[in-house]
This record gives sequence, C-alpha cells and structure tokens, in this order.
Amino acid sequence: MSLEIKVPPVGESISEVTLSRWIKQDGDVVEMDEVIAELESDKATFELTAEKAGILKTIAKEGDTLEIGAVVCSVEENGASSAASAPAAKQAEAEQAAPASSGSGETLEIKVPPVGESITEVVLSSWLKADGDFVNMDEQIAELESDKATFELTAEKAGVLRRIAKEGDTLEIGAVVCSIEVGATAGSSAKAAPVAAEQKPAVQADKSSSYAAGTPSPSAAKILAEKGVDPQSVNGTGIGGRITKEDAQKAELKQAGSPKAESPKASPVAAPVAAGGRNERREKMSGLRKTIAKRLVTVKNETAMLTTFNEVDMQPIMDIRSKYKDKFKEKHGVGLGFMSFFTKAVCEALKEFPSVNARIENEEIVYSDFVDVSIAVSAPKGLVVPVVRNADALSLDGIEKAIVVLAGKARDNKLSIEEMTGGTFTITNGGVFGSMMSTPIINAPQSAILGMHNIIERPVAINGQVVIRPMMYVALSYDHRIIDGRESVGFLVRVKQLLEDPTRLLLGV
Repeated sequence: MSLEIKVPPVGESISEVTLSRWIKQDGDVVEMDEVIAELESDKATFELTAEKAGILKTIAKEGDTLEIGAVVCSVEENGASSAASAPAAKQAEAEQAAPASSGSGETLEIKVPPVGESITEVVLSSWLKADGDFVNMDEQIAELESDKATFELTAEKAGVLRRIAKEGDTLEIGAVVCSIEVGATAGSSAKAAPVAAEQKPAVQADKSSSYAAGTPSPSAAKILAEKGVDPQSVNGTGIGGRITKEDAQKAELKQAGSPKAESPKASPVAAPVAAGGRNERREKMSGLRKTIAKRLVTVKNETAMLTTFNEVDMQPIMDIRSKYKDKFKEKHGVGLGFMSFFTKAVCEALKEFPSVNARIENEEIVYSDFVDVSIAVSAPKGLVVPVVRNADALSLDGIEKAIVVLAGKARDNKLSIEEMTGGTFTITNGGVFGSMMSTPIINAPQSAILGMHNIIERPVAINGQVVIRPMMYVALSYDHRIIDGRESVGFLVRVKQLLEDPTRLLLGV
C-alpha cells in the first residue's frame, strides 16, 4: 500500500513552499516521523516527516515550488520489511539453520508509565542504555522529562533492549518507548541492518538550461526585494541554478561591501570592521523549559496580576542569627537561615488575610485553612517549586530541615510530583543572585507570591536620626480578581512587622 505525503498547512498566509532539499533519497527506508525533506516558505523553513514507515518514493524535485496540499512523495508501507530483509536473505537462512537462541522468544513492550494526574505527555530526554544492550530487570534504561520533574524508566524484565522512540521525542502516557527481547543475550537476536543501496552518481543539471536558473526561492526573493538587489545579478548555487536564501544574503553583503566608483574629489573610506568572533549557536528547548515558558505566559494572560512593594529592616533578624546560629545548628543539625523567618512570618500573616492563601476554581473561591508554602529553587534543568507541607505548624528548625531536603532533591533532579504540587502560597528569593527588586510571577493556580531580594546597607531615618541599616525590598505579586489592594498591602505590612520584631513570631502578636 502506498501513502502519499503532501505539503502540510504551515500558516494562514502561506499558499506555497519550495522543496529546498531532500534529506532522504529515493528508495531509502524511512521510519515513522523521520525527517525526509526540508520545505522553505518566505517566512521560515519547515521539516517534512514520514507519516508511516516504509520505502520512500520521491515525486517532487529539489527547487520545485509546491502549493499547500501538493504531493511531495509517497511511502510504500509494505515495502520496508522486504527491502530491509532482501540484502540479508542469506544471513537470515543461516540464522534459521543455526541452533535456536536461548531466549524465550517473548518481546515485552516498555511504555510511558502514569507519572501524575495532570501530566499527559513527557519528553524522552536521554537514553541510558544503547540499542542492543543487555539490561537486567529494574535497571535504568532512559530518562523521561515532564513539565514538573525528571523520571527514570526501568526495564520490567531482563533481556536485550530495542529502542523505538528517539531522544527528544514527545510521548503521550502509555506510548511505547522501547521493547525488550526477554531472555535473549546481547547480539544473539540482533537484526541484520539493511545494506545501504548503491549510491547513484549525482547528475549536475545545466543551470543555463534549467527552468530554475536565476529564479529566487520565496525567502531569497524577499531578501533581494528588501535590499533592492536585481536577481539577474546573483549567481544561484541551488538545484538547477536556483537562488537560495544563502545566495541572497551573500549578494547583499557583496553589494553592501562593494567599493564605489572613484571620485576625483574624495577617496572611498573603508568601513570599520568589528573585532572578535560573531558566532551563534542554537539549542533545542527542553520539555521542562518549554512548559515553564508556556505556563508563565498563561498566568500573565489569564490573571489580573499586580505587584505591591515594601522594605524590611533586616537588622533584628541578623542579630538573632549572629547570636544563636551556632547553638541552633548544634541542637538541630541545620543552619538558621532567613527563609525560615520569612516562611513563619508569611504563615502568620496568611491567618489574618486568608484571601491571599486562596485560589480561584471556575467561578468559586477556594479558601485553605492550612498553609503549604512553595519555595522556588533554581535546579540544573530549570525553575522548580517544591512544597513545604503544613508550614504553619512547623517550628523554625522544622522549616529549615524541610527546605534543606527539598533543595537537595531539586539539585539532583530527584523531586517527585507529590513534592511539587498542592502549594497554596509561594516564596522566591532572587536576592541570592543579587536582585535588588523584581515583580515575581504568580505560581498558578495560587493567587500570590512573595519576592525576597538582596540585603543592601542604606541610610534610613529612625527616631529622627539617619542611620545605616541592612534593608531588603520585598514584593508581593497578587491576583487582583481575588485579592483587593487593602488586603495585599495589609498582608505585606504585617510580614514587615513580624520580620522587624521577631519576638512577635514567638508570642503570636
């Protein structure tokens, strides 16, 4: 059965594209979703992928201009296995004549496991085992990455690994990632690789006789038109003499740098050349980074976010830390940091302003009589927000211990979904990186987030005297749909009072 591959819709205003180059050749065996060609419009370059596995039969040629929906090639679905096995027929007969392998003959499919209620797809970030390797039961074979955490995929039985998905693929829950030939030994059941077809010598078309000679591609035509360059003055290096995007860019550089005719009054002055390299590199965004970006933009678009600021005199807390930090660590086995004071102050202030601890679900406001504080942590793969459960019931040492455990797991990419979901309020500390002031973005579906910043010694007036004090700006970003200005400002002022007089935290006043 032959499947036609057509030019897909690539944009509302794009009606045609150019087949810039074939990545796979006529007669090649292609896998499903494998990139087979590149299509170029006047706005961007697109990849054409195989919709099913089989033998590729090219129809369009490189340099052809194709309308949306035009047939580019076809894939013979039933030809893949025969083409792959034909060159190795003798080897297959020899294998049949050889004694049977010690394997059981069972092939076990390894699928993407459920990793959380709200997660529908993951990205295969890396393979830990190569195709054809022997793996033991429960051995780690790959890493899967969701928008919240990284998970390890393990072998459910011992045998030989056969990869199916590729690194970077986005897979739905339940999709097949690989298979294991149970009981087989490494190399015993390895399939013969298809012998590469003899490459036919490429025939260079005569540019002067080709219909494409001197014709710019859509993107090249746009560049030439913008720069006022005549296409007839550009030498095309594409198929059949077509002018490619690179040709257009070189042409404009050539014209921009070409010397003007000499004037008897003045000699041309060479343009200054910038020193140093101007290299660029591109890296594919990870699944985690793409999801973070998507969620942050969604929050900005779907909430009435506003930020209010205040400043805190950190001298009282710094005095307490200096006086008791050694005894605190000796007794509790953990250091006394600023985060525990801020977390405790937030928990007390949320009792007085419950709307700051609430969230919107559909057309209802959900109030929580507990406080689960999400602490923003910069992990190697991106920003994560593990949750300190029931922070309002913890002491300072309990909060510090919980933060140390969660931060360690974040650095090692060992956080579970349960440890990063369900927070009611978030604290982020940009001060550790030197930030003086910022407007943090709400961590949906929460309604508010407190931003801590750098501690800077500044002159302030106290009791009519100008003194130097260690000051910190604090910011509260909140959803104005549920939190009014009075509540947001009152909450932040209450946090300021508790931090500037820490005895209030002990006395609950």
